[in-house]
Amino acid sequence: MSDADIQIPVQSVDEARTLLGPLDSNARLVRELHGVSVLARDGSLRLLGDAGHVQVVQQVFEDSLATMRAGRRLGTQEVAARLRATLDNDIVTDGVVERGPRAPVGVNVRARTAGQQVYLDCMEQHDVVFAIGPAGTGKTYLAVAKAIEAMKRGAVRRIVLVRPAVEAGEKLGFLPGDFQAKIDPYLRPMYDALQDLLDARTRARWIETDVVEVCPLAYMRGRTLNRSFVILDEAQNTTVPQMLMFLTRLGEGSRMVVTGDPSQVDLPGNVTSGLADAVRKLGAVEEIGMVRLDASDVVRHPVVSRIVTAYGEHGAGKPRA
Repeated sequence: MSDADIQIPVQSVDEARTLLGPLDSNARLVRELHGVSVLARDGSLRLLGDAGHVQVVQQVFEDSLATMRAGRRLGTQEVAARLRATLDNDIVTDGVVERGPRAPVGVNVRARTAGQQVYLDCMEQHDVVFAIGPAGTGKTYLAVAKAIEAMKRGAVRRIVLVRPAVEAGEKLGFLPGDFQAKIDPYLRPMYDALQDLLDARTRARWIETDVVEVCPLAYMRGRTLNRSFVILDEAQNTTVPQMLMFLTRLGEGSRMVVTGDPSQVDLPGNVTSGLADAVRKLGAVEEIGMVRLDASDVVRHPVVSRIVTAYGEHGAGKPRA
């Protein structure tokens, strides 16, 4: 990875303000999306960072300057939109999107079953969605894909991936390392989805700058999440108070997806699953979407669908109220 240090001359304070944004909001956006630092120095903007990403930001800034100098009015929000478009190597010039070779920052995720299409449509139509179904139906994967899509188009400013830290029927005992090392194994499935959907450099940069936050459910208490796409995975392992606490974190401009498999509850036998309780209480709320997937929606190895069906026929793994 080679670094670059490039200076872009500006002719006025207004030009610099338009590019940098109010309170340097566009400069922070450049840092979040591309890991490039933007410094205002002696009548120029200095770009510091990886050469490839510096070149992308340089093109956006120079195209924006050319637009302003041609007499066309350009706002800071349009500069921000041009910067966000670079996530797919799509550079916006004079209102026209010019598509270059796509960088491997994401994948084109499409529904592979009728149930998955209903799920995707539901996430488009509702700010809060519950997705209930067996393993392998793409509940988490599709939710993370929609979160990345919302981030790219500027609908949200961050992605928050949440999971309860509950052992799956095993007592692991003492785990070595600091606190982060102890909770990482519980959050690994969330990282796996990110690994499939984002290239390594973008993934590391988004996590480093808190554009993507992966955290245990217990850390949600007391927070209000604005302009965020929030996903709660393995929700069948929440308690009723935990589920209520999580759902009430929803802030302005945010979306929330709750996924879980009622047949795989790892809570103690006398504890009611927060997912089952929420589905029962919120099923009639019009603003909340409910999607139920089944064995026909399993998209892992073909035998997984038959395993799910066989266990269901023999009554194993019945949902717990």
